[in-house]
Amino acid sequence: MLQFSSFTLLVAALSLSVLGWPAEGHAKQKQASTCDAAVMSRILDERDKGPIHLSCSVTLPKNTTLYKGIIFEGSAASRATLDCNGSVIDTSAGQSRMEKTAIIVRSRKGSDGHWDAPLGVTVKNCTIKGFMRVYGLDENANGSNMRASSFNATHTEFAQASAPKRTSFLNLSIVAPGGAPLYIGPGVTWTTLTNSRLSGHTTGTAVYVDAESGRNSITNNVFSISTKSRELIAVDGSTRNEITGNIFKDPVNGGIFLYRNCGEGGVIRHQRPNYNVISNNTFEYVGNSREAKPAVWLGSRGGKQKFCFSDPKRRFGSSASPMDFAQKNTVTGNRFIGGDSKLIRNTDPTNIIERNSTN
Repeated sequence: MLQFSSFTLLVAALSLSVLGWPAEGHAKQKQASTCDAAVMSRILDERDKGPIHLSCSVTLPKNTTLYKGIIFEGSAASRATLDCNGSVIDTSAGQSRMEKTAIIVRSRKGSDGHWDAPLGVTVKNCTIKGFMRVYGLDENANGSNMRASSFNATHTEFAQASAPKRTSFLNLSIVAPGGAPLYIGPGVTWTTLTNSRLSGHTTGTAVYVDAESGRNSITNNVFSISTKSRELIAVDGSTRNEITGNIFKDPVNGGIFLYRNCGEGGVIRHQRPNYNVISNNTFEYVGNSREAKPAVWLGSRGGKQKFCFSDPKRRFGSSASPMDFAQKNTVTGNRFIGGDSKLIRNTDPTNIIERNSTN
């Protein structure tokens, strides 16, 4: 029989906590209470333009359309669930990107400087006509909080500790009104997008996975969304993500690109886009795939961006080298219908590329 000291058990618990698992086990966490009648009344009140802050769980009535956003903020929103029950959240008429954002899961900065992050928020069974964002220190990696933190060697750990964990998006139909339907912000871990369909159009990407994030999952979704010129999924300085079992409809502007935006916004990028798994996806091409951008591109930026910089006092991350360092990723079991193996572009020999098929 194996024997464990109390010290060993403590170390194991702390390790799980660092990875995003609560030390006492995620499954044992108490779920948020059900929203009371007053909250439900405000959610359904058409005169209330919102957005609505939720720290409780709610199931919408069938055949409902909300024209306001929903915000889950801080640990008060932990384990809250929004079940649309097949109903619609439509913020597409908004004038700004923020007004068009239907779902926000974000951390809150306290007066003492501590970042209070939500854990285990779930959004399911919705039609979303708008955007969804999950973030901690800043909405994206170019923010002022990210910039200040990035000049410290412990930046990745701080960004992840400050960001939401275990957000779940399940069984959604997301119609993008001209921007990225899902933005997984800096430091975010364990976010999942599962069994959903993304349509509409975007001037950027369909899903953006930002710097210092990791262990997110994009699984069993259909991407029938059109982009203006960019790839469908960007993995920017994010690690250990899984992109599996998805269907990409005619991804002529690119499928999944892994890279690192060295120094954009004056921010040092620390993590490399390593140890990601891209497997069992299907890329379906309608026209001539020879004119398409790569379906999978490991190291797509190559350290050539004009905003790269080096700080001699900080010899880490992109300050030490502008290169992408997309290494030790796995691309396996993917199918390219109407395409060929040239749709995979690799810049590093440590990546594993095998058992991908064409027809």
